[in-house]
Amino acid sequence: MSSLKEKYDNEIKNDLMTKFNYSSIMQVPKLEKIVINIGVGEGSHDDKYIEAALKELAAITGQAPVVTKAKKSIAGFKLREGQSIGTKVTLRGEKMYNFMEKLIRVALPRVRDFRGISPKSFDGFGNYTLGIKEQLIFPEIVYDDVLKIRGMDIVFVTSAKTNEEALELLKGFGMPFRK
Repeated sequence: MSSLKEKYDNEIKNDLMTKFNYSSIMQVPKLEKIVINIGVGEGSHDDKYIEAALKELAAITGQAPVVTKAKKSIAGFKLREGQSIGTKVTLRGEKMYNFMEKLIRVALPRVRDFRGISPKSFDGFGNYTLGIKEQLIFPEIVYDDVLKIRGMDIVFVTSAKTNEEALELLKGFGMPFRK
């Protein structure tokens, strides 16, 4: 079992219970899933970019990603409906906690000039989105094998009702928020 899962069960739940005065343990917010998305702009014209993104995402998460397709045609972006435009993977359970631990302990400290992540990227419903500029901060990515440096969006979906509750939950997990 992941140490973050144990930490949630043993410490974070009780801290949140007392801080927000919940009447039932079931009201305590929890991390439901993490969705990681890589948009591949040139992938719509060249499949090797999509394949590279798939391989990198699989290496980082340990789970097979899916290819995302364009929902509608946009002439300005030279996009047709059904064209491959990116990859995404949804992590739940054990893999979710393992990925989060790797992100907090290994990947984020490797970001150049890292001063913490912005506490402002909540959506109002307790979900947090983190943008990463390059995939090289993950130890599984070998620099020489990278076709193109690209970023990714990581969305933490929680059962929290407010941004405050979600912020406290993620802080409890050890997310390095800026002061």
